[in-house]
Amino acid sequence: MPGVPHPAPPVATPAAVAPEVAAPVAQPSPVASAGTDPGRWGRVDAEGTIYVRTPEGERIVGSWQAGAPEEGLAHFARRFDDLLTEVELLAARLAAGGGEPKHALSSAKTLRDGLAEATVVGDLVGLRARLDELVTQAEEAVAAARSARDAQRAAAVARKEELAAEAETLAEEATQWKQAGDRFKAILDEWRAIRGVDRKTDELLWKRFSKARESFNRRRGSHFADLDRQRATAKTRKEELVVEAEKLSDSDDWGPTAARFRDLMTEWKAAGRAQKDADDSLWQRFRTAQDAFFARRAGTFAERDAEFAANADAKRALLVEAEKIDLSDPAGARAALRRVQERWEEIGKVPRDDIRPLEAGLRAVEERVREAAERQWRRTDPEAEARVAQFRERVAQFEAQAEKASAAGDARRAEQARSQAEQWREWLTTAEQAVKQR
Repeated sequence: MPGVPHPAPPVATPAAVAPEVAAPVAQPSPVASAGTDPGRWGRVDAEGTIYVRTPEGERIVGSWQAGAPEEGLAHFARRFDDLLTEVELLAARLAAGGGEPKHALSSAKTLRDGLAEATVVGDLVGLRARLDELVTQAEEAVAAARSARDAQRAAAVARKEELAAEAETLAEEATQWKQAGDRFKAILDEWRAIRGVDRKTDELLWKRFSKARESFNRRRGSHFADLDRQRATAKTRKEELVVEAEKLSDSDDWGPTAARFRDLMTEWKAAGRAQKDADDSLWQRFRTAQDAFFARRAGTFAERDAEFAANADAKRALLVEAEKIDLSDPAGARAALRRVQERWEEIGKVPRDDIRPLEAGLRAVEERVREAAERQWRRTDPEAEARVAQFRERVAQFEAQAEKASAAGDARRAEQARSQAEQWREWLTTAEQAVKQR
């Protein structure tokens, strides 16, 4: 149509290029804008035909009939700048890591392949070099994305293998049934959230997990079936123990019955647990019978303890009396002690904590009475008196010999006699002290 520019067919543009990708700040384009100097890259003839210069020569890109020829050349230069902007937007998006690398690669190749017929005037050589660079970058991004997907797939497979192995271990070894069951549920939830595993591998791993879970469920079911049987046996045994405990609760045979209750408690623990409701009910009956017996025993022991405490007070008073026994008359002291001992035995038992100090006090009195009798006997012992007299006589004898030798001028014999006299005097002193201590 006259007056309207007739461009060549439009160049395809990437569908994935969205307006928002213009936001990243890209580096200045290495390709020069054609709008500032369109005559550098093309020309327009007098008929309005627009040419672009290429390494192969000039190529017609369109015609301009709507105005001055220079305006037509500027129009096609602007179309080049629009194309350059589109390329740089694609470069910015690729540099920012946005979008799918495969789509960016496809767009870059489409733009590059369309340059041969692009109806634009500008640096087509520079733009092609720029697109070659973008294609290389996009191919690298595609390879990186592929590697990332492969790594993600490998990680997903590895994780599912770990989960399957854990499930198999739980199936064989777990005994904490609730915790293991909860863990199986958590493994299943995590399993379902893992993506990227190929179907064949996923099916194989799922079979391992599913088999392990079924094995665990069978083993857990068998365990609880055994537990139910054990609980039934425990219930029967505990019912027997309860019956015996209720019979013993009225016993007055305190020692043997208390011992039997201790044995019953040991047997109760060894019987295991019944179902909770039954176990609680049986335990309540057992404790009631046990408490009834020990409450009656405690009452009886309280009366006994009061009696024993009174006996202890009586023995302490008797001990005070015994400690005042006159030891100057050993015969009278022994008689008084016998009377104390007789009354002591009549009083009876005392609390356990008082036994030792009271008995020790009485033994101390008994020891003092015995020592007084022994001292009296030693004082009246004729052999001890005879030894004292003998030692005294020998001292006098050696002193006389010393005087006689000294008078005769025999210093040696005098000194020898005096030494012997001194020795016998020491023995005399020891004998006299022994008699006095009796």
